[in-house]
Amino acid sequence: MSEKLIGSCIFGQSGGPTAVINASAYGVIRAALDAEEITKVYGASHGIKGVLDDKLFVMDEEDPDELKLLLNTPSSELGSCRYKIADPETDDTDYKRILEIFKKYNVRYFFYNGGNDSMDTCNKISRYMESVGYDCRVMGVPKTIDNDLFGTDHCPGFASAAKYIATSCMEINKDARVYDNGMITIVEIMGRHAGWLAASAALATAYGSGPDLVYLPELNFDMDKFLADVDRIYKANGKVLVAVSEGIHYADGSFVSEAKTSATDGFGHAQLGGLAASLAEIVKHHTGAKVRGIELSLLQRCGAHLASATDIEEACAAGREAVVQAVNGVTGQMVAFERETVDGKYHCKLVLLPLSKVANYEKKVPLEWINEDGNGLKQEFIDYVLPLIQGEPVLPLVDSLPRYARLKKVLAK
Repeated sequence: MSEKLIGSCIFGQSGGPTAVINASAYGVIRAALDAEEITKVYGASHGIKGVLDDKLFVMDEEDPDELKLLLNTPSSELGSCRYKIADPETDDTDYKRILEIFKKYNVRYFFYNGGNDSMDTCNKISRYMESVGYDCRVMGVPKTIDNDLFGTDHCPGFASAAKYIATSCMEINKDARVYDNGMITIVEIMGRHAGWLAASAALATAYGSGPDLVYLPELNFDMDKFLADVDRIYKANGKVLVAVSEGIHYADGSFVSEAKTSATDGFGHAQLGGLAASLAEIVKHHTGAKVRGIELSLLQRCGAHLASATDIEEACAAGREAVVQAVNGVTGQMVAFERETVDGKYHCKLVLLPLSKVANYEKKVPLEWINEDGNGLKQEFIDYVLPLIQGEPVLPLVDSLPRYARLKKVLAK
């Protein structure tokens, strides 16, 4: 164990919200409040922007019972952001400001909770603090429903989104087969370059009420083949349910949704959407059938009522582990998950990965898990995702409605 480092900490959330990102927040905040080396715990308002704007919440002022409600509160309770900071070697303006804030509050620990871009931010801050000789331990806490973070078996947030998607597809499938007339339903699911979420719809199929066809961005999309697939099933059954990832693209790389690349999220990523409606029009014109396009949109990100208890527990554990490791002298790392089998059962082992290896790399669905026709998933994917969605959350309710955390958010002065 290294020499004790005494000082305060800042925790921030970044990127898209999930059903369990606040569980990671609770893991970090609770462990930091309990650590004798950490003198004050601050929560950044809207991620790194809160640090730059000197807008920090004093988490020590929060009621412990209210903090615990974060375990079942969806979205990013402290606020999130999509803000890309430059490489410190190119432009160190933001870093000088961050260092100024760190010195003002004697921040010696920084925990950042997010996905690929967030880990990039975390890595840059870690490098800068080291370059200027400021002793601050920087740790990344993983988060992304996209499940595309490199080096970790899976990511907090993915399992709950997968469970929501599978359940919703099962329900949609039941609804789409009520009437005796022909019907084609196309469900659009999030996922820009990695198809983990859309692939999760295959869980519904595996359990008897799901999509007939699933298309992922891991393979080039062929419109003619797609229409032939739909035709074949429609003529045989009179009903077709299709699940498509929002990021499916043609061989030349252009998105099927024809999203304009000028509409971005701050990191240069195209904002996709409208794919289901677009495909529905094409299929309707081609088949003459009744076609409905459904976009799950934001609903799949924050369905805490359908969260995986396993996901909640692992998200919290990741946050807690980041604090434990930082206090013990670790810096510049992200907490990651390693899958083990213990006594024949799934087990998640916490490991550390250098931020430099995680940042800006995307993990995609293995091609060998996609069927030969490119329109469905094999059993290997089902076996991978099934242990992750297990368990039902114990939801705090008031008059049968969810009781979410209501933080005071007292600003630091």
